[in-house]
Amino acid sequence: MDRYNSEGYPDPTAAEALSNVAREEKAVKTYRPLVYVASPFAGNTEYNISKARGYCRFAVTKGCIPIAPHLLYPQFMDDDDKEQRELGLFFA
Repeated sequence: MDRYNSEGYPDPTAAEALSNVAREEKAVKTYRPLVYVASPFAGNTEYNISKARGYCRFAVTKGCIPIAPHLLYPQFMDDDDKEQRELGLFFA
């Protein structure tokens, strides 16, 4: 960033303004809000998992970070085990 104007004189105000604009643009590009994805899981689980994945993909296309605990916890917790189910519900 050049701190001098076209005539060679120092111009710190313009340089600082341009620097601030560049910093703000970078922050906007790196920020992605978290989105909690809540959708049915029980019942027709294959269909419901497919729909939840679709919702997560949609959130990503809109610039968000999807959080879908009902897709994560069944990967390593047993929904038929009462203790693990309660723990999974507490986590979500």
